[in-house]
Amino acid sequence: MLERGEERGSAEPTVTVVIPTLNSAKTMKSCLESITAQEYPADKLDIVIADAGSTDSTIEIIESVGAESKFPITVVPNPLKTGEAGKAAGLKSAKGAVIALIDSDNILFGSDWLKRMVEPFGDKRVVASEPIEYTYRKGDGYITRYCALIGMNDPLCLFLGNYDRYSAITGLWTEMPHKADDRGGYLAVEFDKERLPTIGANGFLIYRSVLESCDTGEYLFDIDVIYELLDKAIPSEPVLFAKVKTGIIHIFSGDVKTFARKQRRRIRDYQYYNKLGVRKYPWKSHGRRGLVRFMLSCVTVVPLLLQSLRGFMRVPDSAWLFHAVACWVTLYEYGLGTISGLFGAKELTREGWKQ
Repeated sequence: MLERGEERGSAEPTVTVVIPTLNSAKTMKSCLESITAQEYPADKLDIVIADAGSTDSTIEIIESVGAESKFPITVVPNPLKTGEAGKAAGLKSAKGAVIALIDSDNILFGSDWLKRMVEPFGDKRVVASEPIEYTYRKGDGYITRYCALIGMNDPLCLFLGNYDRYSAITGLWTEMPHKADDRGGYLAVEFDKERLPTIGANGFLIYRSVLESCDTGEYLFDIDVIYELLDKAIPSEPVLFAKVKTGIIHIFSGDVKTFARKQRRRIRDYQYYNKLGVRKYPWKSHGRRGLVRFMLSCVTVVPLLLQSLRGFMRVPDSAWLFHAVACWVTLYEYGLGTISGLFGAKELTREGWKQ
């Protein structure tokens, strides 16, 4: 049986926000201010930032916001540099019953965001919660708007169906098999551990005791933790996840070149850590049909244009023009990364990395 900790079922559990960061000066201030503006008891929320050696003004921004914050902010080192290592490092210093995994490019949507996100924990069977959408704002950059509209940061997920936020193309928040019970402010969801959506990041809340029961080691890979958690679960005691009917803003700072670099990092990191044997979720066991459909759509182009048109009809925005470009860039980077991996998988260096 999974332990949920002493505050299991509490209306306002203690929460530690864990933020991995590396040269995040462009987004850190907005991220932290959205957290420190939360309407939550001052003695029940703290923030742990795992910094990977920022050389820009990230630390100065943290200190400035921290001086005015009613919530304590602690900075811990992340010598292994990656975001997954930063989450693991932050977890080691966390004290809250619930861990909120927030990225440095996230902005919480509304001062009641945290209260809405912890509401599902009133049900003792719920172990984690996550926003059901990325908040769309007309004033954001075109790639930020595109990702919010499509409901994912990687367009390949659209073809695999394993996205975890509402998509204006499909009108769904995921195509993975699940059972959902609508409880007004959130959906209580059961997942199939063999076919999981990409849950676990960008505003994901989970009991600390549950995280610590998993073999995270020096790296906390989001979907791997969920897979391990469900693998340990007793069939007669279903584990519930809450998809809360709110959003989170995910700022993309950069251009097409930055988008390509992030896709390159995604494929290179997966191959490297999979080769080391630290990845757990069986990605290769499914998705082949979706991958073929993705490649054919990129080559023929027409399906991509039809998807863009479908999305535009739901939410008119010029950002839909980026869809085909995003898919082509992803195909190129993933294809090149896969071929390179055949000659030896290497982790993509974080030298010079910034938001």
